[in-house]
Amino acid sequence: MNDDTWGRVREELIKRVGRNNYVTWIEPLKLNGLKNGVAQFEVPTSFFGTWVSRNFSDHIRAQFNQAGEPVERVEFSVASVAAGLRPATQGAAANGTRVAEPSGQRPASRPRSADDDLPGAQLDARFTFDSFVVGKPNELAHAAARRVAEGGPVSFNPLFLYGGVGLGKTHLMHAIAHELMVRQPDLRVLYLSAEQFMYRFVQALRDRQMMDFKEMFRSVDVLMVDDVQFIAGKDSTQEEFFHTFNALVDQNKQIVISADRAPGEIKDLEDRIKSRLQCGLVVDLHPTDYELRLGILQQKAEYYRSQYRGLILSDGVLEFLAHRITTNVRVLEGALTRLFAFASLVGREITLELAQDCLADILRASDRKLTIEEIQRKVAEHYNVRLSDLIGPKRLRAIARPRQVAMYLSKQMTHRSLPEIGKRFGGRDHTTIMHGVRKIEELMATDSQLADDLQLLKRQLQG
Repeated sequence: MNDDTWGRVREELIKRVGRNNYVTWIEPLKLNGLKNGVAQFEVPTSFFGTWVSRNFSDHIRAQFNQAGEPVERVEFSVASVAAGLRPATQGAAANGTRVAEPSGQRPASRPRSADDDLPGAQLDARFTFDSFVVGKPNELAHAAARRVAEGGPVSFNPLFLYGGVGLGKTHLMHAIAHELMVRQPDLRVLYLSAEQFMYRFVQALRDRQMMDFKEMFRSVDVLMVDDVQFIAGKDSTQEEFFHTFNALVDQNKQIVISADRAPGEIKDLEDRIKSRLQCGLVVDLHPTDYELRLGILQQKAEYYRSQYRGLILSDGVLEFLAHRITTNVRVLEGALTRLFAFASLVGREITLELAQDCLADILRASDRKLTIEEIQRKVAEHYNVRLSDLIGPKRLRAIARPRQVAMYLSKQMTHRSLPEIGKRFGGRDHTTIMHGVRKIEELMATDSQLADDLQLLKRQLQG
């Protein structure tokens, strides 16, 4: 076979697999020869050969056959040790492909060691399952995270955690990583932020080390990416993330992702990535309720009592903070930290009055400004209707009544005008909002169930 044949095959492969795939996976191949129906190639790494054999070997064989060179099998050997390779223990694959591995090559799952240069972020020793306070708003996310941390096969991949700032997403991801490394020390667990993923990707492009980058990220057993919304709008990074995601899922490797909103709500994120992220388990960490905030404060206070011995914490202080500081857990814990430190410095008992003086700025900033969107979500959840139906045009009674409840609460609990409320209910006229509000006011006097629903919803929305 002459070089012209391989050249024609490569030209056809560009058309078949696309230029990006060609440049990444086909162009680096070096054809060593074709003998007895076997095409032999050198590849940069064993992983590279495995990926090409799985995804492109059928295309390669087909194009050779069309060019008049009968090829029944494609074999790959690692370029740096091409001579003297032993055959892969798996033998020829079903599609007639063989990947040879160099003797002594380390498997993907291996013990951690000093030369394990995984480009991850450092884990916080405080963020474990033991220190995570579980309540109704986060119990599903906690259960799913626990399931992944057990290390066995799970029925959902990826696990996608989303929610606002300070609700525990990062805590759970660190807890998963800690637990996996305790249970299965041989696992390659990689946790990093989406920003770090992008930085490593750009660095690899700049240094022309894309093959090393691909092999590094595709050889992990568990990949955990925090704040994935960061890559939205960054086309090249999204492309590489998509291929990394697919490669790991195809190998049955676990992926855990977090973001500040659901996949479908991340603007400028490619549709194919949104679809992939939604194919597993998507879990919302809801804003904390009063009971959960109080539990977090009680746990934190026990720790500080051991650190600041002799300090007296008066009754009612934790309850006051749990009621007033509803923004997020970080602010809540930061307030308690400041309070104990201040009381220790001035040598005073931690009373309600001291808390109000010491935390005046935090308390002012935490005065809750309820949004119409929050009311809509809570009402939809309470009545078990879809948020899109609540806002949409449907007039079924099962949807119309919850919609009127949401309109009533929006009028009562926010400072928005009727036209502004109407705009957030699918562009409805302000007279429609007024009618809905009046209808609920009339029914409250005769419908005790509706009155109870309204009281419950108000309590939940007020935190």
